[in-house]
Amino acid sequence: MSTQELLEASLQDPAIGDTSRFKWHVTPIGIAALCKDQEPCLSESFYADVIKEGLAVGLDLSREERESHYSQKGLVILFYS
Repeated sequence: MSTQELLEASLQDPAIGDTSRFKWHVTPIGIAALCKDQEPCLSESFYADVIKEGLAVGLDLSREERESHYSQKGLVILFYS
């Protein structure tokens, strides 16, 4: 399966957390933050907000690698080691 296919499948599962701007999902690759914003701006402050909201659900993602992907449900920030 491709990364995109794994993300799409994992986003069908129930979220492990929900914050003001993101729904959090576990994937076989890492943690996915599905953005709720209609048109998110991918700036450094945006990524700082993702990490901050991750802490709110008990996830310290500050040292993880990250990638941006677009899914059928919207923008996903994927965190992995």
